[in-house]
Amino acid sequence: MARVVVLGSSNTDMVVRVPRLPGRGETVLCGTFEKGPGGKGANQAVAAKRAGADVVFITAVGDDAFGKEALDLYRQEGIDVSYVKVTNQVSSGVALIFVEAGGENMIAVAPGANNRIDPEGVASVADSVFESTGVFLASLEVPFESVLRGLRRAKASSLTTILNPAPTTPELASKILDAIEFVDILTPNQSELRTLLGLSEADEIDPDLAAQKLRAKNPRLELVVTLGSKGCLVVSNEVTFVPSRVVEAVDAVGAGDCFNGALAVALADGKALVHAAEWARDAAALSVTRVGAQSGLPFRSEIDRLEPVPKR
Repeated sequence: MARVVVLGSSNTDMVVRVPRLPGRGETVLCGTFEKGPGGKGANQAVAAKRAGADVVFITAVGDDAFGKEALDLYRQEGIDVSYVKVTNQVSSGVALIFVEAGGENMIAVAPGANNRIDPEGVASVADSVFESTGVFLASLEVPFESVLRGLRRAKASSLTTILNPAPTTPELASKILDAIEFVDILTPNQSELRTLLGLSEADEIDPDLAAQKLRAKNPRLELVVTLGSKGCLVVSNEVTFVPSRVVEAVDAVGAGDCFNGALAVALADGKALVHAAEWARDAAALSVTRVGAQSGLPFRSEIDRLEPVPKR
């Protein structure tokens, strides 16, 4: 069975569904509220588990009701939570999310316990977690120094490493670029890629030039650039466009995390990167047709049943 180690955040999502996203200083009424599990790391861990992998999750939660609920859910999913840190010093992470009718969203996060994932804690994870074959997947809602420690350990043990550089800020960009030597596959969206390259939102992205710049410290680096509803670009020895699967989206929250979790599983299964991206595309397409960052994540049997996307 495929094996995936996930390092990332655990949050509780507070979701308000509104007819449209509010502007600055604006109040939008007629919304509905729901609470559910979330966090980029947790979403990716659950996505990978449902996609068929054995999953070890490295994260932190508060010693509070939200933390207890999260741990219970991870155990129910069958995720190994041996390396989830429980702290009574801060609360569990919380994300406040607006979702409009078409599925687009706005998110603000209070990291809480996620900031207590420290490099020493990552270093204390048993060697056996990193020494087995598989994939290491990390994202950036946790301290970067801890992510770097995880990437270093994974590369030293010859795991395939995936870094989902989300969220990316100009302040983080230089640190991410310095860590590229420990990354096999980088999975930014267009906005994150522009930030890494020092471009503005108005600048066009040349995938080949982007790859050349990012490969300055790692000539073997491969990119999967997610394009939202358009699909994704796989940048390796050549650039391959993977078109989207046309679906009726109702909730895009967690779609990128679903993509990354499924991508990790496909690579751990031995799929080539383009085929892995196609499979991950299918998983993400299923996820946006359902409500909830984690409740909407598909299972492997559902992904495998989908018909191939016609060539465009």
